Amino acid sequence: MTRGPDPLARDDAGRSPGETSPNGEASPNGETTQDREASPNGETTQDREASPNGETTQDREAFTDGETSPDDETSPGGEAFPDGEAERAARVWRSMRTLVLEAHDRRKDVSTSLGISFIRVKALTKLAPEPLTLRRLADRLGTDAPYTTLVVADLERRGLVERVPHPGDRRAKLVRLTEAGAASAEHAERMLNAPPAPLLALDSADLAALDRIITALGGR
Repeated sequence: MTRGPDPLARDDAGRSPGETSPNGEASPNGETTQDREASPNGETTQDREASPNGETTQDREAFTDGETSPDDETSPGGEAFPDGEAERAARVWRSMRTLVLEAHDRRKDVSTSLGISFIRVKALTKLAPEPLTLRRLADRLGTDAPYTTLVVADLERRGLVERVPHPGDRRAKLVRLTEAGAASAEHAERMLNAPPAPLLALDSADLAALDRIITALGGR
């Protein structure tokens, strides 16, 4: 009579059938931990960069849910909050995020207006003050060098940027805006910086108070 595998049997490494080692060795079907990190359609994190509004995963990292927990009664600097102040700070932060990222989010409108994803819009606005090397542009965008190269190549095909020799380094090149790229960057900044109607409706005293508060929080 043929017997199935002994459930108590172990291999030379001391593992029972189907058990993987801590370093992620393949399971009996050949699947590794790394293989399982991809989504069912094989899509990677970078492949999923564009959301419907052109926003990338990296763009969203700065806006992930990081509100203070009601149980966390300390400020970011470690000072103790008075009772209830942590909850109030969390509520205010949620409201700020909702106002900027949902109720008055201009990124989708800008991307639609220019016909490019928002990471490309960001690249144009980062290049507006001065030409940058690919490495510097990647740092400003918070993206890696290979992906930044793809973004620049696409903008170059669209006639929005060009690569020119670096005056101080023969081995490097600078990415700079073309005339069309500069106009697109200016258009994007106008759309992004236009204040929404509720802000314009504030009286001067409230607007001045909000200006002071935002400045104190590190806004510019």
